[in-house]
Amino acid sequence: MILVAVVAEFLEEYTEVVSRVVEHMVNQHRFPRRLRLLILSNLPFAAPSRIPPPHLVLPPTTPFVGVGL
Repeated sequence: MILVAVVAEFLEEYTEVVSRVVEHMVNQHRFPRRLRLLILSNLPFAAPSRIPPPHLVLPPTTPFVGVGL
């Protein structure tokens, strides 16, 4: 049972590495857009889309300044 768990963990890591290599190859070389999208969307461990940091998405907040009440 332990051997099965070890092999499963190894295969999971191996699959992740192979998918990253394929993703890198597809992004570095010229492929038609549809083919690139098809390949990247079918990778088992496809990287999630890059989310920009919150400070780039949200407008800066300004401290409350009293309006001459």
